[in-house]
Amino acid sequence: MLASPPRRRSLFRPCIDLHNGEVKQIVGGTLHEDDASRLQTNFVASHPSSYYAELYKTHALEGGHVIKLGPGNDRAAREALAAWPGHLQIGGGIAADNAREWLDAGASKVIVTSYLFPDGRFSLERLQAVSAAVGKERLVVDVSCRRRDNRWLVAMNKWQTITDMEVCKESLDLLAQHCSEFLIHAADVEGLCQGIDEELVSKLGEWVTIPTTYAGGAKSISDLDLVDRLSAGKVDLTYGSSLDIFGGALVKFDDLVKYNEASLR
Repeated sequence: MLASPPRRRSLFRPCIDLHNGEVKQIVGGTLHEDDASRLQTNFVASHPSSYYAELYKTHALEGGHVIKLGPGNDRAAREALAAWPGHLQIGGGIAADNAREWLDAGASKVIVTSYLFPDGRFSLERLQAVSAAVGKERLVVDVSCRRRDNRWLVAMNKWQTITDMEVCKESLDLLAQHCSEFLIHAADVEGLCQGIDEELVSKLGEWVTIPTTYAGGAKSISDLDLVDRLSAGKVDLTYGSSLDIFGGALVKFDDLVKYNEASLR
């Protein structure tokens, strides 16, 4: 009897977060449009966005995302995409009428959140529109969320507005009919380097049927093994503020590269 092939393992997925045209790492829950004084910034890069894109290209780190946190980031986003065209996803301000433009600029996929929730209410019509504009295979839905009691609710507008959609099997199944991937920031732990939301990752492992990347709280390379175990390899992991290339002291980028190489053998 033939042995079954080894199951997929969770991988490290890189990111480039842009704020006011610079690569930054911020505490996710502190980004307020109407009060800049509340923003807590962990890191501001001296390198341009293209430096990180080229770094990811050098190490063949696929599936990374560029996120525009507010206005003033289009130029930096385009520079990152141009450095490794066809390999980085783009999110932030994506809608049905501009999504194709970002694919033409070099994005592998577009990531959409706030556009799907006019006035905080989910619009299936808008999801269908943006999916039709770019094709299901090139659309990522960002279901970044905040915990409320024992549920997770999708958060939009830089994670400040709670929507009417609960992250659960039913909602993810509906969304998966129109996109090819999920990105999920756990906004309550984003940027704190105090550990991932283990319960959410475990639930995602039960619920998701398409490729999924989780971000929020990763503080050790062992978190990759933890996510792999909790999700049975269905969820990948992004590191931010804990990572040495973003000024962190807890996780070495080179170690994550080696982890991916070993996992993909």
